[in-house]
Amino acid sequence: MNGEPEYAQEFVDVDGARLGVQVYREPAGPAGAPVVVVWPAMGVRARYYRPFAAALRAAGLAVVVADLRGTGTSTPAPSRADRHGYTELAGDIGAVLAALKPRLDGRTRLLLGHSLGGQAALLHLALHGGDEVDGLALVAVGIPYWRTYPGLRGLGVLPYTQGIAATAALLGVWPGWGFGGRQARGVIRNWAHTARTGRFPRLDGTDTEAAVRAVRTPVLAVSVDHDQYTPHETMDHLCAKLTAAPVTRERYTVAQAGAALDHFTWVRASAPLAGRIARFASGLPPR
Repeated sequence: MNGEPEYAQEFVDVDGARLGVQVYREPAGPAGAPVVVVWPAMGVRARYYRPFAAALRAAGLAVVVADLRGTGTSTPAPSRADRHGYTELAGDIGAVLAALKPRLDGRTRLLLGHSLGGQAALLHLALHGGDEVDGLALVAVGIPYWRTYPGLRGLGVLPYTQGIAATAALLGVWPGWGFGGRQARGVIRNWAHTARTGRFPRLDGTDTEAAVRAVRTPVLAVSVDHDQYTPHETMDHLCAKLTAAPVTRERYTVAQAGAALDHFTWVRASAPLAGRIARFASGLPPR
């Protein structure tokens, strides 16, 4: 180590919120490496992805990791006065891409989302277009539709998700009791809708399901072994919506990782996955 920090902490202001953005040092090698912008899971701080960012850099990719609105370094924290939902999360991605534009010009750009971050990234492409993005990587992302869970698990998913939504509606905010961290009730309402219906909600009057079907950005969709929240079947359900996009569907297995995996711990055993993402990025059409 040369004593330099891993990343520079920056901020992007949008609609009364301030989004924390971690810009990692450029990888070794030729200038102009593809850039991966990582969007975390619900309630997970950007700094949790430091091992993954290191693996991506080692694979030759430039890395930026953003905190979702209201999480980590992003402010304000969710409260009863906060009504943001999926519409705002999707818009935040556009704001960060716009702020990063000087660093992105002429380079391959890849959005990478984990869980809720993957849903937000996909919705950004659906609602705002994909001209500024060359590829989308989804890792441990799925529509948590209760009917898709194997065995009897779905019978527990439905009351669990709807109970969280009812609590958030009653209290005006989800306090984060045992799941997802503190969240705005709008985020929880939209998430619970996907769990109940298997469909994205209409956002700002837009038929979001139709908009997702129209996305044409190349997608690498990777589900993770032993994922307790978004098992393989939930990713399959999401991928079935991408009828116009070229989708590469894969699984990240314990054998590939050489370590135990679940919805979160894949981040600490992500070197083989990072290599796969780098190969996906290298195969995207050049700008």
